[in-house]
Amino acid sequence: MPYALHRYSPRSVSRLLLVCWLSALVLLPAGSHTQQPPTELERPNIIFVFTDDHAAHALGAYGGPLAALNPTPHLDQLAREGMLFRNAFVTNSICAPSRAVLLTGLHSHRNGVRTNGERFDSSQVTFPKLLQAAGYQTTLVGKWHLRSEPTGFDHWEILTGQGQYYNPDFRTPDGVVRDTGYATEVTTTRALRWLQENRDSDKPFLLMYQHKAPHRPWEPGPDHLTTYDGTEIPEPATLFDDYEDRTRAASQQAMSIAQHLYLHYDLKAPLADSSGNRWIDSYPERLRERMTPAQQSAWDAAYGPKNAA
Repeated sequence: MPYALHRYSPRSVSRLLLVCWLSALVLLPAGSHTQQPPTELERPNIIFVFTDDHAAHALGAYGGPLAALNPTPHLDQLAREGMLFRNAFVTNSICAPSRAVLLTGLHSHRNGVRTNGERFDSSQVTFPKLLQAAGYQTTLVGKWHLRSEPTGFDHWEILTGQGQYYNPDFRTPDGVVRDTGYATEVTTTRALRWLQENRDSDKPFLLMYQHKAPHRPWEPGPDHLTTYDGTEIPEPATLFDDYEDRTRAASQQAMSIAQHLYLHYDLKAPLADSSGNRWIDSYPERLRERMTPAQQSAWDAAYGPKNAA
């Protein structure tokens, strides 16, 4: 089952599932500490799956327009056999602030991470710390993106910064190591390794299993570079939205196709398209430097003919 869980889940649903479980935990009757110790059924193992920038309409369970093109059978099974939220909202959808909210249960102005520029204060109370104090073995594998070192975890292996899709670097208490492979599979392998080799079977566990995917830049794995060749992707209804009678937040966002999609950064086309952003403009060279020769060959075979055409 842990391997099945590596398929993506929307950020908002994951959060609310966790919040509901924690609510049940903290709403135990007063004086429950005087009762018999909880059974294992009362202290369930928790595998928390977190994907980044994953829209609900890309999951089959929500019946969105992309569901048929992008099957998510394992998450759909979880939805059928568990709970599916249909009116869920994030507290803060920006990368780092969303993670700080999730860990602390506090709004951004209270936990101190209002933008991607602030460093998370790891001395704060977080739910992994509370579970750790309650006897849980806690582990974090994958994306962290909070600048500070993780606390409240018995074990952690985190992607550096935003993380890389190809041959990602992982930071651990023993230093930084690079894994050859694709981030989704590598993160899954590391999570499974911990479950199979390092888990203390005498304790309940929390495994926070956090992916970089499908966050921008969109770099398909070697096995999926041509998955959608010849497939017509439906245009969103808001593609030509003029934002009339909408809030400023809708019109002033920086994620529109018309204004913020770059040919070389997003569409992998080697054209004279510059954003003026040094980090984005150097993207193609940095990507190739990270790839192995075999990965470069597969990438060129997939994109070369399309770009030439």
